[in-house]
Amino acid sequence: MTHDDYPDSYIRGILTTCRTIAMVGASAKDNRPSYFAFKYLLERGYRMIPVNPGLAGQEILGQRVVARLADIDEPVDMVDLFRNASYAAGTLDEMLAMAPRPGVLWLQLGVRDDATAARAESLGLKVVMDRCPKIEYGRLSSEIGWMGVNSRTLSSKRAPMPQKGVQRLSLGRVTMAGGTSAAPPREDEPKQS
Repeated sequence: MTHDDYPDSYIRGILTTCRTIAMVGASAKDNRPSYFAFKYLLERGYRMIPVNPGLAGQEILGQRVVARLADIDEPVDMVDLFRNASYAAGTLDEMLAMAPRPGVLWLQLGVRDDATAARAESLGLKVVMDRCPKIEYGRLSSEIGWMGVNSRTLSSKRAPMPQKGVQRLSLGRVTMAGGTSAAPPREDEPKQS
């Protein structure tokens, strides 16, 4: 695979079969892209495991932070690397030491390491580079249009919720965000009695 472009079926296959994602480089700061992506995927029903040695033992959105992949005591389907490309080879080495071994190495936006990708694929792993699972999920589930991410800019600012008429598709996953109730009135709208 060249990793310049991915068929939707490849990305969709990963997002529908993975249940547990370890995010290497997850941040507890709510204005960081890794926090925003972590929260979004958690709300879409994925089991999210934050990996960050500086935060080990703490919690991010109620999920216990581990220092490294070796500290995870449950099977992981995908490792999402939210660090720069210099960490890709080491992250792959840690993945290979896990039992059972995760099946997907996902490198975030701006992160590309073709040598590590080739090595991972030669060992039977699926690889995605320079993509965000949050953005891909939103794009494939039709949420991206109203989530405001189609600008190619990640933001921690919540988009205003539409008042009605939005159909949410969830790639067959139970979504814990949103719901069927009407959105609360915005600050600039008069309150109804």
